[in-house]
Amino acid sequence: MNLQENRRWWVLSALAVGILAVGLDMTILNLALPILATELHATNRELQWFADAYNLVFAALLLPAGLLGDRLGRKKMLIIGLIVFGTASVACAYSDSAGELIAARAVLGLGAALLVPLSMAIIPILFSEKERPKAIAVWMMANAFGIPLGPIVGGWLLSNYRWGSVFLINIPLILIALFAVSILLPESRGSGIQKVDHIGVLASSLGLVGITYGVIEVGEKGWGNPTALATIVIGMLLLFAFILWEKRIRHPLFDLSLFRSASFTWGTILATFVSFMMFGVLFVTPQFFQAVEGANAQSAGLRLLPLVGGLLVGSQISDWLQSRFGTRITIALGFLVLGIGVVLGAYTSLGSGYGYTSVWITVVGFGIGFALPAAMDEAMSVLSAERSGVGSALIMSLRQVGGTMGVAILGTLLSKGYRDKLDLDGLSSDIAEVVQRNVSAGTTYALQMDSTNLLHSVRSAFVHGMGVTLWMCGGVAALGIVLTLSFLKVRIDRNGNAPSDMK
Repeated sequence: MNLQENRRWWVLSALAVGILAVGLDMTILNLALPILATELHATNRELQWFADAYNLVFAALLLPAGLLGDRLGRKKMLIIGLIVFGTASVACAYSDSAGELIAARAVLGLGAALLVPLSMAIIPILFSEKERPKAIAVWMMANAFGIPLGPIVGGWLLSNYRWGSVFLINIPLILIALFAVSILLPESRGSGIQKVDHIGVLASSLGLVGITYGVIEVGEKGWGNPTALATIVIGMLLLFAFILWEKRIRHPLFDLSLFRSASFTWGTILATFVSFMMFGVLFVTPQFFQAVEGANAQSAGLRLLPLVGGLLVGSQISDWLQSRFGTRITIALGFLVLGIGVVLGAYTSLGSGYGYTSVWITVVGFGIGFALPAAMDEAMSVLSAERSGVGSALIMSLRQVGGTMGVAILGTLLSKGYRDKLDLDGLSSDIAEVVQRNVSAGTTYALQMDSTNLLHSVRSAFVHGMGVTLWMCGGVAALGIVLTLSFLKVRIDRNGNAPSDMK
């Protein structure tokens, strides 16, 4: 497919704007939850499902969405995904009950499941191997930038407009992407018409739903909850059965031979590791800014900007590093920098101040910017135009599960570390239960009671829990370095190019 230089980059830029809306939607809703609890008379369980309905549908439909793009046309399905996402955003904004909002959020997840993998799938089609790292960096930055931008934009919107505005902000972004895709992007699809693997679609979807739902429950109720563990086990068994089924049929949902490539297998695994740590850091730092440093939601979002800045600069340097030293060295260096950042964060104390925090989250941003685009480029380097849709969806499915696992596992460590260090002497059992629930409940009660000792205990306990969590991230980063150097091949020749015969 031959496109003029400017036309290709305009298409990618427009899709990046659409992806920005998906990133915004992951975090912007959190600020509106207290308002939704009042205006929609939502219970705590319904508040949880405002986010979970989106995540479950998104995770479950990534693989089928990639298949539909390869089969029916990627441009066509991208346009449908943009329309669904925009329409669902309007439905969310004007929902009159908790049930309506949960249903609209589920449809929003459908739009995101079409939009995210298919927007990534066009990269190996439109861009040469030399241009691909830069194109992936643009796509990845748009996806990552929206997550910390959500609290900033959401805080301003909620201060000036009704709660529905946090969803209506998606509309201009979606319209820009829709116009550019309709006009500039040519149609592409996989060669030949293959049968739809209905059993594979059902097994993979239910398996991903089971794992995602179970991990969400773990985040709420802990690893000792039998329902959560049973759901995770059932999800894993379904995915195992799905893999066995795919080996037997003539037209599988995705090409299992992809996993014969070390580049695809380890690039995907390493990108999942980065997502695990990134979502974990983005889970703990806003709570630290608000509960420990006393920032409001909008200010907490602004304090994440150094991480975004580090990510933006790091992704640009990553492109240069890949061209000079190859993806293997770039990914290993990214994990090293990311590990240094989270270890510095583990030494945060109550007296550290925002200056120290801004330094280590900037370093974390650098590490993510180095490692994530390079790992995704490594995985996508083996995707042909025919299988880019399902291949990209598979990468995003594992990243989504990795991010969800990051929040659940690291959130559990944070909660345990927090509870273990609390000083509850002199508190009644009812009050102790409230304080142990989370750091926000603890600080709120301490401020209401004007108890300086309890406030210090709550904040110190959270900092301890955050330290334990970040040490865990440091261990994952060290493992990432070992796996990168052990299993990835060197894809670089004497001229600094990545030869195809080494993929």
